[in-house]
Amino acid sequence: MAAKVQTEVVGADRLARTLTKAGQGLEDMTEAGTQAARAVVERARSLAPFRSGRLRASIRGEAQPTGADLLAGYASVRYAGVQEYGWAARHIHAQPYMRPALAQSERQVEAAYQAQADHLLGQVRGA
Repeated sequence: MAAKVQTEVVGADRLARTLTKAGQGLEDMTEAGTQAARAVVERARSLAPFRSGRLRASIRGEAQPTGADLLAGYASVRYAGVQEYGWAARHIHAQPYMRPALAQSERQVEAAYQAQADHLLGQVRGA
């Protein structure tokens, strides 16, 4: 006949609450996205071709809960994509600034997301 063993986990409720809260926080990484976008935008502005300054001024980042959007150009700055990728039919060579900016800022982007995740997971308490 097998003996019955009874176990009581102290702090399980607190663990469940704090894990749920951390999970909800990981679903909204807007703060990290803001920091990451800021780093890439700063780098892209320094790399963008400069004539009037309008292209550089049009570079911006918009944080989202699951990442960030990096944008360049407006209706009045239609040449942002042409500068990035070129236009062979018009003999305009590419002068990439957004893709290199992202590549050069990769460590800062990773650090921003890692810091927010570490902060959220560091608040888990219980059992």
